[in-house]
Amino acid sequence: MIDRRAAFHALHRPGRPLLLPNAWDNASAAALAARGYPAIGTTSLGVAATTGLPDGTAATAGETLALARRLAGLPVLLSVDVEGGFSDDPAEVAAYVAELAGLGVVGINLEDGRPDGTLADPECVADKIAAVKAAVPDLFVNARTDTWWLAVADPLPQALARAHAYRAAGADGIFVPGTVDDATLRVLTERLDAPVNALHSPGGPGLAELGRAGVARVSTGSLLFRAALGAALDAADAIRVGGPTASAGLPSYAEVQALVPTDGD
Repeated sequence: MIDRRAAFHALHRPGRPLLLPNAWDNASAAALAARGYPAIGTTSLGVAATTGLPDGTAATAGETLALARRLAGLPVLLSVDVEGGFSDDPAEVAAYVAELAGLGVVGINLEDGRPDGTLADPECVADKIAAVKAAVPDLFVNARTDTWWLAVADPLPQALARAHAYRAAGADGIFVPGTVDDATLRVLTERLDAPVNALHSPGGPGLAELGRAGVARVSTGSLLFRAALGAALDAADAIRVGGPTASAGLPSYAEVQALVPTDGD
C-alpha cells in the first residue's frame, strides 16, 4: 500500500502535470483505467447527482465510501473527493479518511468552500488536514481552496495565506479551481512549496501550457460526467427527431459488460 501511495506522490511533477480524470461510478472509473490512465479521481458532483443528492452539502459520505469500496479492485491509483470531509470535527474526518485508506485509496481532495457559499475558517481546515495526516501519514492530501471558485474579493492573497496554512498542517498539494490564468498560476507555483493542482477549463490552456506555468496536476472535475450527460441527451434528441446518432468511439454492449469482472476474474 505504501508503494502505491508513493507512486501517486511521484506522479505530481511541476512542469509535467498529471492529468487526473474524474470518475463518478464503476463504469466510468473502469473505462478510464482500461484506457491506461495511471490514476483517477472521483467527482463529488457526479457521485451526488447519480444518487439523487445535492453536491457540496456533506450529504454523500456513505455514497462516496461505497463507491471507493467498489473501485478498490481496479488497477489504478484512486484519489477521492471528500468535499469538506463530511464533518467539521477533525477526528471524524480523520476516521472517515482512514477508512477510505484502508480500502486502498491513495489520496483525497479536501475543500474549504462551505455549503452556504462562504469559505471555512482556515484553522478548522488546517486542523482537519493535520488530523488526517496523523492518521494516514503517507496519504496524499490535496487541499482545495475555493477563493476563486466562490469569487471572493482579491482572491490571490487569500489563496496564498490559506495554502501556506494548509501546507504547514501537512497538505501534500494545493488545488486552486476557478483560475487558469498564467500569471496567477506562476505566482502560486513559485510561492508554494507544494504541487499545485489546476482545474481544466474547456477552451482554456492545455496540459503543456499549464505545465509551463509550473502546475503539477490537472483535474477534470465534473467535466467528464457533464459531458457524458450531455451526450446522452443529444443521442436521445437525435433519435426523437429521426436524425443520426454519433457512433464513433461509442463503446459496444460487450465492451461495457467487460468492465464488470465476473466471479472468477
